[in-house]
Amino acid sequence: MQSLQNCYGGDMARPRKFDDARVLDAAMDTFWRNGYEATSTRDLSDRTELGPSSLYNAFGDKRQLYLKSLRKYYETATAEQVAVLQGPGPVKDGVRELLADAIDADLSGADRPGCFAINAAIERASSDPDVRAEVRRTFAAVEEALRETLARGQRSGEIDPTRDAETLARQVLSTYYGLRVLARVQDDRQVLMSIVENLLDGL
Repeated sequence: MQSLQNCYGGDMARPRKFDDARVLDAAMDTFWRNGYEATSTRDLSDRTELGPSSLYNAFGDKRQLYLKSLRKYYETATAEQVAVLQGPGPVKDGVRELLADAIDADLSGADRPGCFAINAAIERASSDPDVRAEVRRTFAAVEEALRETLARGQRSGEIDPTRDAETLARQVLSTYYGLRVLARVQDDRQVLMSIVENLLDGL
C-alpha cells in the first residue's frame, strides 16, 4: 500500500497528527486480547482512534500491523523479562521472579490472555513465516538470557556446574512457557509455584 507521501507527492504530504508509539501500543493490546483472526479493522480503528485509511497508510495492512505489534512486544515485554534475569542478586531468585511474575500476570484476571508471543505461535506461526520469525526471536532472547544467567550461577556455585547451561536454559524456558499455558486452566497459584520450586531444586 502506498504511503501518504507517495499518494500526495513529497511537498503535499500531510504531517502525522498522532503518536506512532501510542497507536502501536493500542494495536498490540487489541491483537493481544482478541487474537489475529478475531481482530477486525473496526476493532483496530476504534482502539487506535484512527480511521482505517489513516491507520493502514501509516502502518500497512492488518498483517503488517500485527507484525509490528509483535516487534513492539519484543521491545517492551520481552526486554522486561530479560531485565529480570540480568538483575542483581542470586540467580535462582531471578529465575523465580521471572516465572512468578508470569504466573501472577496470568492469574490477575486481566483482559490480556497470557503471553502474546505464545498466542501468536499457536495461532499464526505455522502458517506465516514472518510471524514464526518474530516469535522465534522472542523465544531466543529469553533463552539466551537464561543461558547467561544460569552460566553465571554455575560460576558462583549456585547452579550445578556439571550440567550444560544451554540445556538447562531450554528446560527452564519450556517450563516458563508451559506455565503460561497451564495458568489458563489452573488458577491455584500454589500448584503453579510448586512447579517453579521443583524446577529450581533440580538446578
